[in-house]
Amino acid sequence: MSRRVRLDVDGVVVDLDVRRSPRARRILLKVDPRLGAQLVIPRGVSRREALSFAAGKAMWLRDRMALLPPRIPFRDGAVVPILGRPHRIRQTVGTDLFHAEVRREAGELLVACHPDDVPARVGGWFRDRAHDTLARRAVAAADRIGAEVARVGIRDPRTRWGSCSAAGALSFSWRLFMAPEWVMDYVVAHEVAHLIEMNHGEAFWRRVERLVDRVDEARSWLRQSGPDLHRYG
Repeated sequence: MSRRVRLDVDGVVVDLDVRRSPRARRILLKVDPRLGAQLVIPRGVSRREALSFAAGKAMWLRDRMALLPPRIPFRDGAVVPILGRPHRIRQTVGTDLFHAEVRREAGELLVACHPDDVPARVGGWFRDRAHDTLARRAVAAADRIGAEVARVGIRDPRTRWGSCSAAGALSFSWRLFMAPEWVMDYVVAHEVAHLIEMNHGEAFWRRVERLVDRVDEARSWLRQSGPDLHRYG
């Protein structure tokens, strides 16, 4: 369970997400690009002690929060990346709301709905396109190495871009549809290779490199630019 606490640091209010973790070995104070400030309390440490620790780090916390890039909600006028290219969201008046609510056209994402519905429509559009694109590419990549995909799911994890289960089920972050195609293809290749090699040994990386180029460049892009994708929505 988690609960939000507000810390006042010299007149600047910082919202702090407080949660307990049986796996934590010490009090952990961190700033997540997507979730903001977090305080993790390990077993055996009281909530009062943990909050006192956070208060002692308040200035550091305030400075780290100030460095975070601003959130970019899905709304009219916002600029969002689609396959690595910027697109401006534009809310329009449509006549066929059931079949043409969102469409991509000439550097814009046109959303034909009530202004209040824009965030949900755009979020749904991204998830649908991500599922269709990633599922198709995963099956094609698996065919190339003689593997089989059981199913493909789309989620919004905080730290992982994809996963592969022992049963052959793949899961991907819908935010990959914002990344450049060659980065998305790397993540697909990474998880597809796990269908055969459930480790990160030499054989695994040979299979990844058989499927895509620019492996090192894609991994670097995800480390440096991937966190920015969590600003959107």
